[in-house]
Amino acid sequence: MKKLRDLVVDETFETFVLLKTADVRVARNGKKFIAFTFQDNSGTIDGKYWGASDEDIATFTTGNVVLLNGKRELYQNMPQVKIMHLRLAKEGEPTDPSLYMEKAPIDIDEMKQEFNDYLLDITQAKWHRIVRHIFSKYQKEFFDYPAAKRNHHAFAGGLAFHTLTMLRLAKSVANEYSELNPSLLYAGVMLHDLGKVHELSGPVATEYTLAGNLLGHIVLIDEEITTACIELNIPELDEEVLVLKHVVLAHHGLLEYGSPVRPKIMEAEVLHHLDNLDASIQMMLGSLKQINPGEYTERIFGLDNRNFYLPNI
Repeated sequence: MKKLRDLVVDETFETFVLLKTADVRVARNGKKFIAFTFQDNSGTIDGKYWGASDEDIATFTTGNVVLLNGKRELYQNMPQVKIMHLRLAKEGEPTDPSLYMEKAPIDIDEMKQEFNDYLLDITQAKWHRIVRHIFSKYQKEFFDYPAAKRNHHAFAGGLAFHTLTMLRLAKSVANEYSELNPSLLYAGVMLHDLGKVHELSGPVATEYTLAGNLLGHIVLIDEEITTACIELNIPELDEEVLVLKHVVLAHHGLLEYGSPVRPKIMEAEVLHHLDNLDASIQMMLGSLKQINPGEYTERIFGLDNRNFYLPNI
């Protein structure tokens, strides 16, 4: 069976896929339909199940594996599937969702070792203790979870992979600019998205949790730092703690993007740009791998709804 990434326009196919999302919506005619995102370990593609019955809605839910018979099409220059037939995978067929999940391109054990190396490079004692303390609580989730539901690094292990890539970038920038404090920059990078272990439900059929919807990962990791300070008997109003919190709180850069404060120290500004850089590149790579040279990607919501051209060189 072909992978989703290998399908060409107008090709009919049949393959097992994971229902990454299954959102029930209402069409203009008043009838319900299901907006699916189908996934295998090569990528994702969307499709709409028109005229869905209540039984269909109850059957085809997020996280299930289905046998999809369809045709790859383009709609407004965006790939989609015309669904011809759909059924749940049966006993004896490949029903394990993990078979269809994209994973980080680096082995978890390799990522863990590299993280430990960067942790040792945080030489300021309070930052080192806080980061180590929080990671000791959430190490399993950190290396399992995606970094997002849909946009950048939305695959198993994506949270750790995104953070590790940022650490590598941070090291290069710190080597170039001696005025930066590497320990603060590394500590901020390691913690900046860790609140997503509370914000997101996990790597399979990822959804936002109640805490994620009501508070968001920035608030959640700020609370974790506070808790760590209490448990480690570190005064929360010490300057070292305040600047660490600031770096984490400011990493979205703008108030309208969810940060309660804009960056006011160099390390916070650098972390914000590294976060944007890595997220943007990952979004582009995820779309570019779905096309051939000489083609344009689908429009990428997280990049101002722009599409990108893959040069034929």
